[in-house]
Amino acid sequence: MLIIDAHLDLAWNALQFNRDLLQSVYTLRTREARLEGAGRGQNTVSFPELRRGRVALAFGTVLARVNAFGSPEIDYGSPAQAFAAARGHLMYYHALAQQGHIRLITKREELDAHMREWELFDESTGALTSIAPPTGVMISMECADPILNPSQVRDWFDAGLRVIGPAHYGNNRYVGGTGTENGFNDAGIDLLRAMEDAGMILDVTHLSDEAFWEAMTLYDGAIIASHHNCRALVPHQRQLSDEQIRALIQRDAVIGAAFDVWMLIPEWSFRQVSNRAASIATVAEHIDHVCQIAGDSLHAAIGSDLDGGFGREASPYDLDTIADIQKIADALAERDFDEDDIANVMHKNWLRVLRRALPTEEE
Repeated sequence: MLIIDAHLDLAWNALQFNRDLLQSVYTLRTREARLEGAGRGQNTVSFPELRRGRVALAFGTVLARVNAFGSPEIDYGSPAQAFAAARGHLMYYHALAQQGHIRLITKREELDAHMREWELFDESTGALTSIAPPTGVMISMECADPILNPSQVRDWFDAGLRVIGPAHYGNNRYVGGTGTENGFNDAGIDLLRAMEDAGMILDVTHLSDEAFWEAMTLYDGAIIASHHNCRALVPHQRQLSDEQIRALIQRDAVIGAAFDVWMLIPEWSFRQVSNRAASIATVAEHIDHVCQIAGDSLHAAIGSDLDGGFGREASPYDLDTIADIQKIADALAERDFDEDDIANVMHKNWLRVLRRALPTEEE
């Protein structure tokens, strides 16, 4: 079954971790076997594995923050530095597209043609991965620090950016994120207005609770939650409360389930040796919780966040590579999801949102 994954830090892995994502996951693991650091030698994502797992479309991020004393692989000392780093991420996707390794998706017609080709491939029983179409990539931004000022949003849109998640961890130049209680500042409110004018999709992931509710009031454009799990199952501000889930459902938003173990089970930390307590079935539990609140299967999806600063050691124990996301289908079937419900979660819900939100050739 086809998959759309709404959150993968592909360019960040390629440029900050020097991973050639055109190689197999296993080749990359071998190269990193002697390297130290979170996720080194434990990576799960590369383009061959995306195609093998029938991930037809991924939201590929650009990611850079302004924090002079933060982590060197993600934080920069000034907005200009963050801008340059994020533009490098964006150019990585453009370079892959020019070489024919991926397809950049920026318009509705491109999306429809791309998904039709993948559907034909998926219907070909026994079709070899080697003849699968390229994975499509829609570029998203995690943390708005690289946007020098709100008037620059249109430039980013014209360069191919289609989704902006204003926040990440902590406070940034526009808004309070995970671990804070701050909302949008004046520049952040201007940012939301510029995003709406440009036709950007707003990703509420990582917004503080205060900022989440402000965004729901202020933003009239398309809204998603790309990679979130459920606070009722794992108490933490990083998760969505049932009230927030209901508010997103009222906006016909879709919520992507994340595969980070600490977001799947309570009280797990990266200091723990084992990830055995979390499985693909645990991801399905969070998906099911969203569906139970909604009363249907129209608002839950996948936003795996695999290789988002971690690897196999902090992913569900029964996941070796991103191709194993296919196991979600069986886990949902065990919860009495029918074939249509499973297809909604795997790709159709994201497809519905994107068809509504992306511009057409005439716009």
